Amino acid sequence: MKAPVTAKARVLVVGDVMLDRYWYGDATRISPEAPVPVVLWQREEERLGGAANVARNCAALGAPTTLLSVTGRDEAGERVAQLLRQEGVTASLRRDAKVRTTQKLRVVHKKQQLLRIDMETPPSQEVLASKLADYRKALPACDVVLLSDYGKGGLAHVATMIREGRRAGKQVLVDPKGGDYSRYRGASMITPNLKELEDVVGPWRDERELAARAQALRAKLRLQALLLTRGEEGMTLYRPGRAVRIKGERREVADVTGAGDTVIAVLAVMLAAGEGMESAARIANRAGGIKVTKFGTAVVTREELFGGT
Repeated sequence: MKAPVTAKARVLVVGDVMLDRYWYGDATRISPEAPVPVVLWQREEERLGGAANVARNCAALGAPTTLLSVTGRDEAGERVAQLLRQEGVTASLRRDAKVRTTQKLRVVHKKQQLLRIDMETPPSQEVLASKLADYRKALPACDVVLLSDYGKGGLAHVATMIREGRRAGKQVLVDPKGGDYSRYRGASMITPNLKELEDVVGPWRDERELAARAQALRAKLRLQALLLTRGEEGMTLYRPGRAVRIKGERREVADVTGAGDTVIAVLAVMLAAGEGMESAARIANRAGGIKVTKFGTAVVTREELFGGT
């Protein structure tokens, strides 16, 4: 397949950023103090997480990418900014002295996660209002808006962002969170996984009932499409009057962490590059399959997606 031209596919990412930290070590004995493993620390690795990982994936495809988010005035926030610069992402990070930059610390033994420690504080209303002003300034210069909701409080104005993005003629994609999707009304597309969709519409007995519930939600929220990600089973793209099933590609799964970030990032870049929704979804499905072969949050390159084209 010929690779779409992404050098002018401008993507605006807004959402909750995180710093993913990995502590690698050997866990060969049990502590005499408690029935827990003792990990002999060997090395540490830092990666971008949340909306920062989404932006990183967009930039890895050659798309000019702008990220709007909030961090604390702390070492982790500084590190997020440094890593974004290294990845070629233009970042506008509002610094809030009242919050702690969200971090996820994973303790790993031989690619097996033993423990995860989360550190986070929701941002203040003042800094969120400032971010909305940044959004309005950045909106005219993008082709696609991508709202990455991790439920950390950074998208308090998501309904306003969707409304203003659509009025400006932009496609607005949302990676949703939580049990109330009403705030995503009017978006171009949302991309829930199976568990996230079930939390909103309830369980289904078969594929027919699933399609009915997904389409009812799509219509209720006035979406152009709903893309349901189904892990190794691939995806289903629900549009008015039709559903397209996209089969998963068989690969050895190393880690699903960040797979949803990669999928929606590739989807946004492909749409910004002029691909139709179904074509963009098929390419995003391929990207998700490649990502799960990699440990931790990771990017998928143009070469991996399209070969030498």
